[in-house]
Amino acid sequence: MVDFDEALAILENPTRRQILRRLVKEPHYPLQLSELLDVSQQAVVKHLRVLEESGFVDSERVPSEKGGPPKKMYTVNQSFSLRLDLGPDLFRAEHRSIPSGGPMRLSNRLPPELDGVVDRLGTRRKLPMVEAMGVLSELDSALERIDGHRDAVIALHQQVMKKVSPSISEQSGTYEERQLAHAMMSHPRRPLDLDAFSQGLRIQSMHAEEMMETLRERLMRDFAANQGRLVAAREGTPLPWWLAR
Repeated sequence: MVDFDEALAILENPTRRQILRRLVKEPHYPLQLSELLDVSQQAVVKHLRVLEESGFVDSERVPSEKGGPPKKMYTVNQSFSLRLDLGPDLFRAEHRSIPSGGPMRLSNRLPPELDGVVDRLGTRRKLPMVEAMGVLSELDSALERIDGHRDAVIALHQQVMKKVSPSISEQSGTYEERQLAHAMMSHPRRPLDLDAFSQGLRIQSMHAEEMMETLRERLMRDFAANQGRLVAAREGTPLPWWLAR
C-alpha cells in the first residue's frame, strides 16, 4: 500500500489518471488504451508498469477472441482516498483506505438516512440500471452533505488555530518551542513522537524532551486554572495524553 506522497507522485501525471479512469470501469489492454487516449503504446506500457509496480493495478494474460496471442489485461486493485486541506493555519494531508465489505457490514458506519439504501442492497439480486441510477443519485446527495459538513468543520479547525497562534508566539521563546506546540496541536488525541520531531528539526532528543516537559507543565497549570479548582479524576478516567502521568 502506497502512502500519501507516493500516491501523489504517481497521480500527478495526467496520462496515468486517464488510464485509471478507464481501468476502474473495466479491464483494458495497452493497445486499446493507446487508441482511446491517443498516446503511443510504448508510453502507455511505461505508465502501466509504474502503476503495476506501485500496486495500483494488476495484470493477467487472457486468450485473444480472434485467435491471436494472449493479451495482457489490466485492472485497478486499490481503493483509497487522498485528502489535502491547505490554507492559513491549515495543512492536513491524509491517505485513507476505503473500507471493504458489503452493505450490512458498512451499515454501522453510514448516516441513518442511508438505511433504506442498505436494505435495498443487502440482497443477492442483481441491480437494474434504472434502480442503480436512483441509488447513486441518493448517495451523491449524501456525499455532498457530508462534504459540506466536513468543509465547515475544517474551517472551524482553522479558526481555532488562528486564535491560538498569538498565544503560542507569546509563550514560546524560540522557533523550536513554537514548532513543538504546533506539532502537539496537529494531533491532539495521540502522543507526539519526539524522536521524529527531533529529527525533523535536527535537534537533540534530549532538547526536545526538555521542551516537552516545560510545555506539559504549562498546559497542566493552564488546565487547572481554567477549571478554577484542583483537578482530580478516578483511575481509568480518560485524560488528554499530555495530562496523564
